[in-house]
Amino acid sequence: MKRLQVLLLVSLSSALLLFGCGKKEEEIAEPVVEQVIDDVPDIEEEAEVVEEETDEDLPPKEGMVRSRITNEWVTEEVNNTRPITVMIPNTKTASQYGISRADVLYECNVEGSITRLMALFQDWSDFDRLGNVRSCRDYYVYWSFEWDAFYIHYGGPFYIDEVINRADTEDIDGLSSSNFWRANDTGNTTDNAYVDTEGIKADIQKLGYDLEYRDGYADKQHYVFAPTDAPNMLDQYSDAITANKVDMSPTYPVTNCYFVYNSETGLYDRYQHLSGEADGPHVDLANDKQLSFKNIIIQNTYFEVRDQKGYLAFQCHDNTRDGWFFTNGKGIHVNWEKTSDYGATRYYDDAGNEIQFNTGKTMVCIVEDGDSFLVDDEKITSSSAQ
Repeated sequence: MKRLQVLLLVSLSSALLLFGCGKKEEEIAEPVVEQVIDDVPDIEEEAEVVEEETDEDLPPKEGMVRSRITNEWVTEEVNNTRPITVMIPNTKTASQYGISRADVLYECNVEGSITRLMALFQDWSDFDRLGNVRSCRDYYVYWSFEWDAFYIHYGGPFYIDEVINRADTEDIDGLSSSNFWRANDTGNTTDNAYVDTEGIKADIQKLGYDLEYRDGYADKQHYVFAPTDAPNMLDQYSDAITANKVDMSPTYPVTNCYFVYNSETGLYDRYQHLSGEADGPHVDLANDKQLSFKNIIIQNTYFEVRDQKGYLAFQCHDNTRDGWFFTNGKGIHVNWEKTSDYGATRYYDDAGNEIQFNTGKTMVCIVEDGDSFLVDDEKITSSSAQ
């Protein structure tokens, strides 16, 4: 425990120096155009140039840009508005609304071997019911930091106090907000707190937060994406493994989630069989849509048990841990690092090259060092366990 406390204190001290200013561009020169009178291109050459510009890298309509989070086409307003991260339970009593729209979904163990989800939404402009919203665990806040997101939760244990009370932590807590509500229409009396877009906007205004990315963040690159017309098939890796099914049951023994590659869509469809319930697709109650992902990251992480209640701590900042990357029905071993609170977690292949994600949604599974998971029934265990 002492080792982890020292690591967290170092990262927190650095963050306070860098970001202690709290809550509360460069000119482009005109290009020189040289007029060449004698050199006039013929019509065929011009036609070829126009044809090259009609590929899928052109926006579908004016004002659309590539998302900094998924590389999909979004409006400039969406891309320039800070995202939200929302704590969502994943138990038998959870009633999940809006989760299928998450651009990045994190899953990690909390006490009792149950998992909790943190959903990152870039476009949160039209939710009429989002949640359930559940309590914070401090390690999720560090993953939220790297997206400069508004962190939405419903209270939490005293272990969160240090990071939540930092001046640069811009969170929305359902315990102190009048814009959350409880709904018992699903018969659920435990996980039943929700919020909507208007409530989130009202809290942001009340708390004095800025919808635009904070200074120093907006131009940062997060994931590196492969070109849409040349997707990363992992064929360049001789040691890539076939991955038609990625089963997280050994590390998430209550959720028992797994992903099955759908060759028709090119996505990994998510399933789970919560203890005491039947196996089946993981579905969003708002639209009956199954959760699906283009990229899956397995991130082996150092952890410690904090107390007799089973509260955990995970070391979010590191550069010596490994994991796996799955996309398009294949997988490779990777190594990851996160060197600062607001710095992106970066993933590298075994040759030291940063991996290329494919356009679309990403699932991040945080795995306790020493745990294992299954790929097409083959057991894989962390190689960086201590």
